[in-house]
Amino acid sequence: MKYSGWPETGELVVGKVDEIEDFGVFIDLEEYEDKRGLVHVSEVASGWIKNVRDHVSVGQTVVCKVFDVDEGSQQIDLSIKDVNEHQRSDKIQDWKNEQKADKWMSLAFGEEMTDEQYTQIANELYAEFGSIYDGFEQAAIHGGEALEPTELSADEIDALVETARENVSVPYVNVTGYVDLRSPGKNGVDGIKEALKAAEGNGDIPDEVELDVTYVGAPEYRIKVRAPNYKTAEAQLEESVARAQVAMENVGGSADFHRERHTDDE
Repeated sequence: MKYSGWPETGELVVGKVDEIEDFGVFIDLEEYEDKRGLVHVSEVASGWIKNVRDHVSVGQTVVCKVFDVDEGSQQIDLSIKDVNEHQRSDKIQDWKNEQKADKWMSLAFGEEMTDEQYTQIANELYAEFGSIYDGFEQAAIHGGEALEPTELSADEIDALVETARENVSVPYVNVTGYVDLRSPGKNGVDGIKEALKAAEGNGDIPDEVELDVTYVGAPEYRIKVRAPNYKTAEAQLEESVARAQVAMENVGGSADFHRERHTDDE
């Protein structure tokens, strides 16, 4: 999908070099319908430029900053030199992500999807998540719950979630901690078993989270959490430890948490 309308001054845009002249470079804007901008030779690169073609070539994809927009004269002035490498990399990645999301929209709703339907769904995702891609990513992680604040229909939400979970590679992080479980008395083993079940969540862990508790060496157990972000992962780790501590206290035992492994061998 390409935007109708005009880019805003200061915005970063992706374009393709269409024509090179001695006075500057004409850029076809990849994200906007029928929009073309000009990079004056002084905005192509820093320092004195002997030959513009030493810096850009026809067909090259570039990231530009919008210098000025004059809708009356249909002119968009751009700068390449005002975009640093970090900005260029991030913008290219965002653009590629939106291209993926555009294909996912077709997968979710079919090639016969009308422009009106596309625009309506896209606008809902933009309003809630800032981009179509981020909407799909959140749908993959959290399912239909992530899309409930939107005005999308139940059928549209189901289609988005199904497509997201089949196509989106969700970024995950891992956090690890260790807990020493000690339970006195003849029923100590049973108490530890109950604490381990509690630490694992008794089957009540969010769908987007993976939590494993494994034996390291008496009395130490590893708790490993895989989640979409560090905040969620750390929260699940803390809750796992807290459940184990309650279970051990109930049988007169203890559960001591530590970040680093204490045993030498596994």
